Amino acid sequence: MVFRFIYNLLFPAVFLAYLPGLLLKYARRGGAKSNYSERFGMFSREKREELSKLKNPVWVHAVSVGETVVALSMIKRWLERSPGLEFVLSTTTTTGQALARSRALEGVAVIFCPLDYFLFTRRTLRLVRPRMLVIFETEIWPNLIHGAKSLGAEVALVNARMSDNSHRGYKRFSWIFAPILRELSFVGAQSEMDAERFKDICGDLDVVVSGNMKFDQPPPTAKDLELASPGLDDVFGTAPRRVLLAASTHPGEEELLGRIFALLKRDRPDLRLVVVPRHAERGAEIAETLGKLGLKFVRRSTGEGVDGKAEVLLADTTGELLAFIAASDIVVMGKSFAGHDEGHNIIEPAALGKPVLTGDVARNFRQTLAALTGADAVVAVPGDGKLEGAIVELLDNPEKCAALGERARAAVDKERGATDKTIDLCEKTLN
Repeated sequence: MVFRFIYNLLFPAVFLAYLPGLLLKYARRGGAKSNYSERFGMFSREKREELSKLKNPVWVHAVSVGETVVALSMIKRWLERSPGLEFVLSTTTTTGQALARSRALEGVAVIFCPLDYFLFTRRTLRLVRPRMLVIFETEIWPNLIHGAKSLGAEVALVNARMSDNSHRGYKRFSWIFAPILRELSFVGAQSEMDAERFKDICGDLDVVVSGNMKFDQPPPTAKDLELASPGLDDVFGTAPRRVLLAASTHPGEEELLGRIFALLKRDRPDLRLVVVPRHAERGAEIAETLGKLGLKFVRRSTGEGVDGKAEVLLADTTGELLAFIAASDIVVMGKSFAGHDEGHNIIEPAALGKPVLTGDVARNFRQTLAALTGADAVVAVPGDGKLEGAIVELLDNPEKCAALGERARAAVDKERGATDKTIDLCEKTLN
């Protein structure tokens, strides 16, 4: 109670200090922005009317694109099991909002999640009137959670994980976070380690290991890939090629992969590189890096470059990563090299049967990496200096490359089932 009072007292000052960065990110990042006022609890008349027609819906909250994809799949599956249920889906980022709007099933209301200030959350909660609030992964917001509980809603944290840094921070301030976590009806953790970490913060918390719902994501259909077609023929021409994909890259990784590619293409003229940065707003910075390396590239967001004659595609756009994965031959997952060791989700390329290379640490996806390395289904590269050799090994051994991809697909299939387990937990809580 005291913490929430201080939190809400300080929120306006902290928000004003944070506002310039928020506005800059808002301006640079693509996605849906027309309804951004919903982050402040302000809704259009049409949206208020849409929400008022819902009767005690389940409110599902995801942050950005990755969580939104999983949330959409969970809602679809839940509706198959309980056709009469109503849903509200919220996101934090504009890119997540765009994806939610484009893919949400009919009857699922899509909104922005309000900033966690009591006036904003209260206004939104009273408009939505949820019977249950289902929050994905690591979004622990005091006002949103307490406000939902105050209105009589159940609150669950699902597909939950806790990174090394988060665990240290939450443990240090457990006197703050433990009371917030106690307001949750349950936590559905991705792994035993995640469950242990939540229990370490709040010993009397109801935590269940339900698995990682990202393993349950269906592969894209032909129509999905057609709608998000990378158009590689337009960029590289129609001659036979092999595509090396640098996926969800972070600063430093584009230069590393660009240098490796420049060396490899000398003896492999059919090799092409596609770079998909984690944050599309870094496009100009990456284009400068590729130019300094002397690489012929096309920048997808602007069309800059020479179509049909390029050797590199800079895909500084959002929502197309899965299509580029499907069109690639080898995937190097970002946030794993050039000083980064947190890792990114390697499940999507593995599910599509692609050979995947990632750093051997992947602190934020440790359990996923362990599941795939245990099945010899991913190449965990011990440092930047070994990356070139690992890529060469796959490029020059097509049979080994194909076998790795098949093992990756089989390993993902073995881990499926978390979505139904999570829905079971939610329905048990509601009943």
